This record gives sequence, structure tokens and C-alpha cells, in this order.
Amino acid sequence: MIKKSVLLAASMALAACQPHQKPSSDAVTVADAEQFLAQVETTLIKDAEYAARIAWVQANFITEDTVWLGAKSIEKMGALQVKFANQAKAFDDIELPADMRRRLNIIKGGMTLAAPNDADKNARLAQIMANLSATYGAGKYCQGEDCQNLGQLSKTIAESRDADELLNAWNGWRTVSPAMRDSYQEMVTLANEGARELGFDDTGAMWRAGYDMPANDFPVELDRLWGQVKPLYDSLQCHVRTKLTDHYGEAVMGNDGMIPAHLLGNMWAQDWTAVYDLVKPQDAGSTIDVTALLAEHDYDAEKMVKTAEGFFTSLGLDPLPETFWTRSLFLKPRDRDVQCHASAWDIDNEEDIRIKMCIKEDYEDFVTIHHELGHNFYQRAYKDQSILYRNGANDGFHEAIGDTVALSITPQYLKDIGLIDEVPASSNDLGMLMKKALEKIAFVPFGLMIDQWRWKVFNGEISAEEYNAGWWRLRNQYQGVKAPNERTEDHFDPGAKYHIPGNTPYTRYFLAHILQFQFHRELCEAAGFEGDLHQCSIYGNKAAGEKLIKVLEMGASQPWQDAMEVVANSRDMDATAVVDYFAPLKTWLDEQNKGRDCGW
Repeated sequence: MIKKSVLLAASMALAACQPHQKPSSDAVTVADAEQFLAQVETTLIKDAEYAARIAWVQANFITEDTVWLGAKSIEKMGALQVKFANQAKAFDDIELPADMRRRLNIIKGGMTLAAPNDADKNARLAQIMANLSATYGAGKYCQGEDCQNLGQLSKTIAESRDADELLNAWNGWRTVSPAMRDSYQEMVTLANEGARELGFDDTGAMWRAGYDMPANDFPVELDRLWGQVKPLYDSLQCHVRTKLTDHYGEAVMGNDGMIPAHLLGNMWAQDWTAVYDLVKPQDAGSTIDVTALLAEHDYDAEKMVKTAEGFFTSLGLDPLPETFWTRSLFLKPRDRDVQCHASAWDIDNEEDIRIKMCIKEDYEDFVTIHHELGHNFYQRAYKDQSILYRNGANDGFHEAIGDTVALSITPQYLKDIGLIDEVPASSNDLGMLMKKALEKIAFVPFGLMIDQWRWKVFNGEISAEEYNAGWWRLRNQYQGVKAPNERTEDHFDPGAKYHIPGNTPYTRYFLAHILQFQFHRELCEAAGFEGDLHQCSIYGNKAAGEKLIKVLEMGASQPWQDAMEVVANSRDMDATAVVDYFAPLKTWLDEQNKGRDCGW
């Protein structure tokens, strides 16, 4: 996940400024637009660092005081964003150079939430946002004196094979979110009011406007991409459901074709790798136990980060600055609450880049670190662009870059960095592909449905009286995953997922799960790799690195289609690379599913 400090960012950090005179739409000129853009950029460059530091402190020291500071920060930033966006509208009807028009559109549509142009409502929205974030970050499930945080409950979900114990942990985390429900509903009302003042139908329409294509065409594009992946997902879901039924029995699983959400090894059933041992191919051979290898080679948190940095420098990128190592948070402090959700930060839009995560010495976090550093290297690569362009070509690009690199964490890469001595025979590939599919393919419909829910909430299709029912309808529809027990509107299960109270758009993660495979296929071709796509690693290849660096340096200065053309030799997103990568597994799954009653 990325955290940014500029106007268009999801972090909503503080930026204070002196009032600017609003341009008159009656007689504005190109020169007026140029002056306005210069004022905006100067303000952001001057004040964004202070903004980011406020957000950083709140995330790393969750107290009443930091929540108060965060709320004030968001309040001031919200007012600034709305003011600039409204001023930018004055230039809608004059002819401008493409670059100026692009920057104005970013100012108008780059917000995650648009505060109403009213001081009291702006303050209220800021307080709600700060409180939602703090409630999630400090959330615990207590049974008497025994309290467990999300990390502890997630460990149970990942490791237990006792259905009752799993259900208790799953329900336990969801005791944190009902208190968010009323505030979330109020936030939706206020945010929609702000979005409409800027000329959007609602907040969801504002989000969809940021993809260099008509907002109404964007969902159609998402459906097209999902359609390319869905047959693979359907085959995986059918096999996993069958194997889980073998283990837990039909009394726990039911017979409706869906999988109870608490049995898939992840608190949100978005990543199924923890149930690999129950669903793996019998003849797949053993997969490489990277967690055990990390321990065997004395990897601590810093060494894991250093190794991931080495991947990026092997492609031709400069090492991380010294301040990264002194200012990042790698380990969960023992003395305070922090937001452990992994994130990458750009504090000054120059060189002060950091990550914040509570690193565990395991394979999952080894991969996550590569992902987060992808954000950081992207952030630094585009630092010479206009501050309005210091972002990904679209938000899916920003998430995909690190994931693309992580696809190169292959046996060959593990050998290159000294974790193994020999690359196993390809007979082990089926197990590796299954484990990767449980991570990547299982996520795809979840990544799509999160914002499907929010867009329907924002436009009223899902009313406040059916938040929870609407959530589970979509999870049933897209994932074939169901609630493990009766859920009512007394619950607020969406709030148990960080990105809902954190107001972080989620379609970026869906796009990233498509783009990373497309990028990987093209970079492997640039590297001259020949063989099965899942065996390719671009580690150490400067030809692949050169192509990647060109895209990183572009930032958001051009439409994402232009960036796509640089990295993928195509202007279209294409999920066929996902199909190519998992082709051997799809063949195997279809063979296993013969005679099974698939679908839900």
C-alpha cells in the first residue's frame, strides 16, 4: 500500500496555505491558468512535508492527541483541496495545452474524499476520518481479561484447523467494526456532498474519473478483465471447496457451492495460501520453505529489507537513501499502538521515503517488502516531475510495480541471493503455481468487489439500511464465499477490512493483480528469457531494468495508456498474461474437477 503527501493522495495529510483569489470564469485566460497552477504547486511543495509528518506520527503513535492532530490536519487539507478544485473549474471552458489540462483535471479529481465547501462539515468529516482510522488501528477482541489484536487473531485464522476456534477468531475481529457504522454512513453523506459540489454524481464517480477514460466506461473495462480471469478462478474455487469439504465435512461447509469465509486461512478470505497443505496436489513435490530458509540464514527485518533493495539496484536503480534506514518502522513497538498495515511513504516528495510495517521473518513479509519498496523506488524515480505528476500512471501501476518484482522471487532468485544451493527440478512447479494461485487468483474477485460495494453505497444502490447485506451479496456473487454464521445489520463487516475505514480506493489492487503479470511477461521478454513464464526472474537484468525505469520516471505525466505502451508494447490492459502464467495449473485443476459439481 502507498501513502502519499501531495494533494491527490489518499493520505489526506495537512497542507496549510494563504488564501488565493478565486479566478473569475468570465474572463480567464491561459496565463491565468498558468499562474493558478504555479500557485497550487508552490503551495504543495512548501507545505506537504509538514502534512506527511503529521500523518506519519498519527500512524505510529495512536493516542487521543495524535488522533486530534490528524483530524485537524485532514480538516485543513480538505478545505484546501476543495478550494483548489473549485478554482480549477473556472478553466473548464477555455482551450489549454494538454499538459495544463491534465494538471487541472488532477486537481479536480485527485481526491479520495471531497469535503463540502462548509467549514463545519469539513471539520466533521475530518474528525470522522481520523476516528475511523484510529478505531481500526487500536482494535482488539477481548474475552474477559484476554485481549487479542488483529495480528494475533490473524495468526489463529492462518494456523488453526479447528472450525470452532476459527469461527471465534473471525467473529472476534468483527466486534471492532460495528462502532464504525454510523460514522461511516455520515462520512458517505458528507463526502457525496463534496463530490457533487465539484460536479461529480457521487464519490464513486469521482474515483472512476481518474483513469484517463470516461468514468462510465471504466467499470466495463474491469468486467472485461475479470472475464478473462474468471474461468481460472472458478476452477480454483471448485477444487479448494472440494478439499475443504473433505477436511471439515459438509456440516461445516454446507452444500451451496460456496466456501465459509473463516476457513480460507485469511481474516478476509482474500488470500488462501494458508490452506495450501489441505488443497495441494499430491504429486507436486515439496515447495521451497522460504520462511525456514530465512531463519536458517539469520535473516532479521533489516536484512530482509536490504535483500529487497538489492533486487531494485540490480536493475540499475540507485540504493535507498540513508534516511530510509533511520526513519522507517520495521518492527512493532512494544510500548504503543501503531497501524501495522504495511505502507510506503513519501514524506517530502524528494528523498525522504520510508516504509512502515511490523515485519515478521517469514515468506509473506519477504514478498510484501519487495512490494512496498516498489512504491518507494517509484516515488523517487518521478521526483523531478511536477508535484501533481508525482504518482503512478494510474493507481494500479503503483501497486503493480512491486508485485511485478515479487513475481521474480523464483527458485532462481533464491539461488542468486544464496538462500538455496540448487534450483529444484521443474516437477515442483505445480505446487509452486498452486501456492501462487491461492495468493494471486483467489484475490482477484475480492479486489474487484470492495469498490463495487463502495460505489453502490456512494450512489445509493446499497442503502445504509443494508450495508452488511449488500456486502455479503457481492462476496457471494464474485467470490463464492459466504459468511460462516448469520450476519445482520447490527454488524458492519466491511469495516473489518482496513481500506474501508481508511478510505483507500481498492480497484488499484485489482488492477495491480492484472498488470503485474502483463508487466512481468513483457519484462521477461525484454530480458531475453525463454521458457515457462512462471520460471522467469528479471533479477540482475539491466535490459528489463531500463524499460522499467522509463515507466517509473514518467510518473503520472502522461495517460496510463502511454506508460503501458512503454512497458508492455500495448495501450491496453490484458489479463491473458495471467492465463499464460498459470496455464499448467489450469490444466491440472480442470482434470481434478471432472465429475465435481462446480459453481455456486
